[in-house]
Amino acid sequence: MHDIRAIRENPQAFDAALARRGDAPVSSELLALDEARRAKILAAETAQAEQNKAAKAIGAAKAKGDEAAFERLRAEVSDKKSEVAAMQAEAKALDAKLTDMLARIPNLPAEDVPEGKDEGDNVEVRRWGTPREMGFAPKEHFEIAGVVPGMDFETAAKISGARFVVLRGAVARIHRALAQFMIDTHVDENGLTETQTPVLVRDEAMYGTDKLPKFGEDSYQTTNGWWLIPTSEVPLTFSVAGEVLAVADLPIRMTAHTQCFRSEAGSAGKDTSGMLRQHQFEKVEMVSITHPDESDAEQQRMLRCAEGLLEKLGVPYRTVVLCTGDMGFGARRTFDIEAWLPGQDTYREISSVSTTGDFQARRMNARFKPADGGKPEFVHTLNGSGLAVGRCLIAVLENGQNADGSVTLPTVLAPYLGGKTVLTAQGALA
Repeated sequence: MHDIRAIRENPQAFDAALARRGDAPVSSELLALDEARRAKILAAETAQAEQNKAAKAIGAAKAKGDEAAFERLRAEVSDKKSEVAAMQAEAKALDAKLTDMLARIPNLPAEDVPEGKDEGDNVEVRRWGTPREMGFAPKEHFEIAGVVPGMDFETAAKISGARFVVLRGAVARIHRALAQFMIDTHVDENGLTETQTPVLVRDEAMYGTDKLPKFGEDSYQTTNGWWLIPTSEVPLTFSVAGEVLAVADLPIRMTAHTQCFRSEAGSAGKDTSGMLRQHQFEKVEMVSITHPDESDAEQQRMLRCAEGLLEKLGVPYRTVVLCTGDMGFGARRTFDIEAWLPGQDTYREISSVSTTGDFQARRMNARFKPADGGKPEFVHTLNGSGLAVGRCLIAVLENGQNADGSVTLPTVLAPYLGGKTVLTAQGALA
């Protein structure tokens, strides 16, 4: 959510920042609506003052026995009361319209975000690891012999339709091991607090984390009004909604492993093979609530947490900073980590780490009390995948595949797999 006062102070800068995203200028429309709203509020307050003045005069006229003045003033108060109510209703409607407009405008990009139109203009920051020379034509994850028995798309389609998968046996266990490895690393090494959250949330939680009103079609809503979370960013971030936090309690660093649900609206025909893009998937999420002065450093810290997981797993990756035209709605700056998938002969996104500044905090009124006791200020919120479990499974399987259809698994997973380090070509752990 944007601060209308900041737009009043520098509308040209606001429009220029939106233009970097490829969006049309809107400050003149916003300020005209804001002016009409404030004028209506002032008129209502003036009429209210006149009503109060007339109300006081009624008593004086009554005391003097001036019936004519008493009746005139009583009629005037009644008229003013109706006038004030009408003006207040109009001011409220204008305020709701302004709030809705502001809620549909994306966050402004940080100054250091590169300009561009789409993912082709993203800028690579670094690479880690060298894709392995396999000596054979690598397969995609769902084609690997050892994976086939444990990755069932036909049964999932019978149960639920397209973009679902049933995992069985060793593949299901590897998937579970990856999630456990991620959570343990974040808690034991990265200092995040493990959190179990609901996956059903109210409108307010979706709105506060900028998923509503603009992107309702991207999520699922139950018949009684709850939303299935697209990621645990929603409940983790909204957990501080309406709070005034002590500055000494910042930063708050949380992680959660949850099921996630996305309708994938507008993605028909895109990434339909395998389990790369699913309606239901698991993710380990990271969320930080920070002091504004620390949010940029916190984003780099979160980025290293996610990158470190891939390094432990031995999966080559590259990190890119998204250009202005490819960033998400609520982000000020986003780094994507893309894992190497030899079956596709390309890097594919496995994590996004974003800072929203105070964009979400304003929507959900999350603030902190400065150390000097001054007026409460808005916190900054950050979120990042640490990591997408299904996509990490894909990366581990494709990078570890062997010519005979077996898969050599990362050694860091052995403690979670009973010491086993190989998925055999027959689909068993060994």
